[in-house]
Amino acid sequence: MDFGAVLQTNPPSARTVQLAQLAENHGFSHVWTFDSHLLWQEPYVIYSKILAETRKVIVGPMVTNPATRDWTVTASTYATLNEMYGNRTICGIGRGDSAVRVTNGRPSTMKTLRESIHVIRELANSRPVEYNGATLQFPWSTGSTLDVWVAAYGPLALKLAGEVGDGFILQMADLDVAEWMITTVRTAASDAGRDPYSVKFCVAAPMYIGEDIQHMRNQCRWFGGMVGNHVADIVAKYGQSGAVPQALTDYIKGREGYDYNEHGRAGNTHADFVPDEIVDRFCLLGPAEAHIEKLKALKALGVDQFAGYLQHDNKEETLRVYGETVIPALANHITAKA
Repeated sequence: MDFGAVLQTNPPSARTVQLAQLAENHGFSHVWTFDSHLLWQEPYVIYSKILAETRKVIVGPMVTNPATRDWTVTASTYATLNEMYGNRTICGIGRGDSAVRVTNGRPSTMKTLRESIHVIRELANSRPVEYNGATLQFPWSTGSTLDVWVAAYGPLALKLAGEVGDGFILQMADLDVAEWMITTVRTAASDAGRDPYSVKFCVAAPMYIGEDIQHMRNQCRWFGGMVGNHVADIVAKYGQSGAVPQALTDYIKGREGYDYNEHGRAGNTHADFVPDEIVDRFCLLGPAEAHIEKLKALKALGVDQFAGYLQHDNKEETLRVYGETVIPALANHITAKA
């Protein structure tokens, strides 16, 4: 299993770079960031600095969207970073949440998301693509490679992820929901004529190493509020029809609103409706042993990467314990002598 660290690009940017370096030094293979240009600093600029100050770590957004940038600009950014730093980028993409809602926009349609994935991937892989009635290609890009991983919750988005995604991102660590979604994505991939096991699976959720369970819950309750935005969209579209697991929809009944000014912040005021049970199910909290147990269960379901959010007050210690204890416990063990 690979491990990623998910950061917010809060100023100072040097702090984000420092945490990325620390994550790599503790064995994390990926560094992801939020991508919401009004709420936080521009991630792609910071990626360039992270890549310059690290050796192997792969960087990308969790997640970008088709609406806030022209798709060819997004592809050009990836291809440029890859030329500069040797194919160390990845693209997580979804329909759009905070980046579009803060500007009173709406999430992109499935059709737009599908088309954007194709354009971004082809151009960023140094290939020509049809776009707006023209055949386009970067004449300066050779050998660039980029995987596009799709973040999804609802049935149509999961189907799209299986049909066109190089990977699937599930932003929660609930074992029951993860099993259902992985099965749904694999079925969609198979129905589309793809190898269902060619789609990589990433579970992303807050990780907090500690002993005070109530403090950890309060520091990570924001995540249930963030996930609730997407669940509310699903319920608005499908109702309580069973289109998604009841475990995912029941908890938002007490949701009254959402303030994007506090999006992704520990201790925010709009996540009080999220019960402790949901925080525990969605996140990884507690001593290292509890993390290892849940990660082994996720790995058994077919999860290829766990990406841990670090929006809390114990970032460095959590990274240290993961590096020294958790990551080694999930590694494939090889003996020097058989």
